[in-house]
Amino acid sequence: VQLQASGGGLVQGGGSLRLSCAASGGAASSYIMAWFRQAPGKEREFVARISWTGGTTHYADSVKGRFTISRDNAKNTVYLQMNSLKPEDTATYYCAAATTWSREYPYWGQGTQVTVSS
Repeated sequence: VQLQASGGGLVQGGGSLRLSCAASGGAASSYIMAWFRQAPGKEREFVARISWTGGTTHYADSVKGRFTISRDNAKNTVYLQMNSLKPEDTATYYCAAATTWSREYPYWGQGTQVTVSS
């Protein structure tokens, strides 16, 4: 499966952005989908993940209550709605896919940059 992330940009603190991750070469419904992010000089960190049908979601504590992951399997797309953005959310955001509910993600998209100004 190939993943294409989009939707990043520059936003003021307190603002919102919605990221999208389009899957091709395979049905998105076959995969657990997740978002990760990596800020300059920092390690990549988990942000959120969603189960095959969208019935189960997990979030990093740092984004819980502000970010929402969702999916539309008919469109082979996963979304990350980001509200109440903070400067510390500034990072390159990556979508990833896996066929099992584990911490291993074999499939990655290119990143999309999110910059939050103070």
